[in-house]
Amino acid sequence: MESAVEAELRKQIMAWVHERAEANGGFLYREELLGFHLGDRKLPVIDYSRGIRNPSNFSSTLSIVSTADGPYDDTESDDGLLHYAYRKGDPWSGDNTKLRRAMETGMPLILFRKETANIYTPVFPVYVVDDEPQNRQFLIALDESFTFIHNPRELTTPQREYALRLAKQRLHQPAFRTRVIVAYETRCAVCELKHGALLDAAHIVPDGHELGAPTVTNGLALCKIHHAAYDQNMLGVTPDHEVRIALDLLEEIDGPMLKHGLQEMHGRTLSLPRRRQDRPDRDHLAWRYEQFGTAAAAAGG
Repeated sequence: MESAVEAELRKQIMAWVHERAEANGGFLYREELLGFHLGDRKLPVIDYSRGIRNPSNFSSTLSIVSTADGPYDDTESDDGLLHYAYRKGDPWSGDNTKLRRAMETGMPLILFRKETANIYTPVFPVYVVDDEPQNRQFLIALDESFTFIHNPRELTTPQREYALRLAKQRLHQPAFRTRVIVAYETRCAVCELKHGALLDAAHIVPDGHELGAPTVTNGLALCKIHHAAYDQNMLGVTPDHEVRIALDLLEEIDGPMLKHGLQEMHGRTLSLPRRRQDRPDRDHLAWRYEQFGTAAAAAGG
């Protein structure tokens, strides 16, 4: 297949992955990825049983899968690059050949984080930037600029800082959104809106805080209006999961969005995840509710 044709197919596949992921809330289901069709031709985006997808008529790898372990990617290093192990067998043949070809041509890949059974967070485009036969692994970068670096193992301090920022923005945040929205069964914890495209994963303790880990227990699935209200301390949540609306908003008279979208939420109880281990941390809620109370007191004063 000519590279221009392959590049166009990748572009179409990536556009579809983006569209489906946004509709779901940031992730895709296994059956969607296996059932993808390009015109009248079935073209699975992931492999049925392996962690790499090398379509027979593609010159280089289309996608790779990384199994998540904990709040961060288990293959991520302190340089912001991902370390992807060689496939088993001869390091110079099979799947490894097409990964090496992706490095040579600069073809973009899709990285899928397998967050839980049958749930995948897409991260793309990513690029194979180095081959380390001595360690039987490839280095994967989250930005095309790293393909122009002679030795990705010897990043300058600014380059390393940039790579780590990218990992947070393009890897950690999407994974956090997936885990939280899946735990809340794709519904807003406040109003129960069930449209994934309109849902966010809100941090209870902000991610810049030392307690603000990207874990489900530090997150709430909120629709965009309630997420914004939560971040602005217009909406608070007590440690007992009750919703509070700031007094000045309760007293304000405006249109139907304020009345039905915010004022009528006052006193509601959150819709929580079924699994107890996914429910919000009480101490985190208490810390955040204190911030809400402080903001309300300042506004009232």
